[in-house]
Amino acid sequence: MQAKGRLEWESTMKDEIVALEKNNTWTVVDLPKGKRAIGSKWVYKVKLNPDGSVDRYKARLVAKGYNQVEGVDYIDRFSPVAKAVTVRTLLAVASSYAWPIHKVDINNAFLHGFLEEDIYMLPPDGYSVPAGQVCKLRRFLYGLKQASRQWNRELTDKLLGYGFSQSPHDHYLFTKNTDTGLLILLVYVDDVLLTGPSLSQINTAKEFLDSEFTIKNLGPAKYFLGLEIARSTAGTSVTQHKYIRDILKDTGLAICKPTSTPLPLGLKLSSASSPPLSDPEPYRRLVGRLLYLSFTRPDISFGAQQLSQFVYQPGQVHMDAALHLVR
Repeated sequence: MQAKGRLEWESTMKDEIVALEKNNTWTVVDLPKGKRAIGSKWVYKVKLNPDGSVDRYKARLVAKGYNQVEGVDYIDRFSPVAKAVTVRTLLAVASSYAWPIHKVDINNAFLHGFLEEDIYMLPPDGYSVPAGQVCKLRRFLYGLKQASRQWNRELTDKLLGYGFSQSPHDHYLFTKNTDTGLLILLVYVDDVLLTGPSLSQINTAKEFLDSEFTIKNLGPAKYFLGLEIARSTAGTSVTQHKYIRDILKDTGLAICKPTSTPLPLGLKLSSASSPPLSDPEPYRRLVGRLLYLSFTRPDISFGAQQLSQFVYQPGQVHMDAALHLVR
């Protein structure tokens, strides 16, 4: 456990265990002969506000799903997520019509729905059980390979039953015609955006979600997937200021001389441009972050796409070009 904020971490771990037990996530049993138990661990995260201040501490218990065996512990695990173009389009439409945009978080989203497979898990740190006993999972837990797919199925069934229609172009985009106009709902795992002309309909949809899953009502959306959303009478601005600052800090370029072009003029990259890096992971991570940054910085899209062609075996010349783009 991280020493800083120890009391906060202990409190949120306790809250997580209480929520799991309240949800009947597992039953403590003897491990059957011939069966094995997968491990579990705590994952700690500090959720920040757009200005970098601490919003809240969160401890999440996850199963070590990488120990699961396909065909034994799970069959299918595919689950879609909302497309970036859908998020951008929703924000543009809401802005053009001056519709309110609200956000909710689904509490313990992956814990909904019952497991069909028999999966046993070692008790988590801080959770006391009799010697030799394990947790037989009744419900899904973060980390299980099929958890995301089951959550998508559970949420979709509930929304369709409530009268929403699922988009054939993006399976996490839902719309509903109401007596006051269109209601739009977009889901990215457990983060939900709602927009439409009627705030009353948005609030009614929130009440429905809370009755089915329990939500954290965050009100007008200010932060979504690392995007900072600001509304005014002039329109809507979507930025990634904190994301940019983090990239500059992590690359040691917080204080640097800016460049005037995304890539050096006349640069022609190829796989033979230079010997491969001994450790390609920093390059791959940086390029991934730059691709995500292009959500609000279309001027770097071409450069980021060019760099992404060399993530398999990048050389120093490719890393230098990526750092040039950062500046």
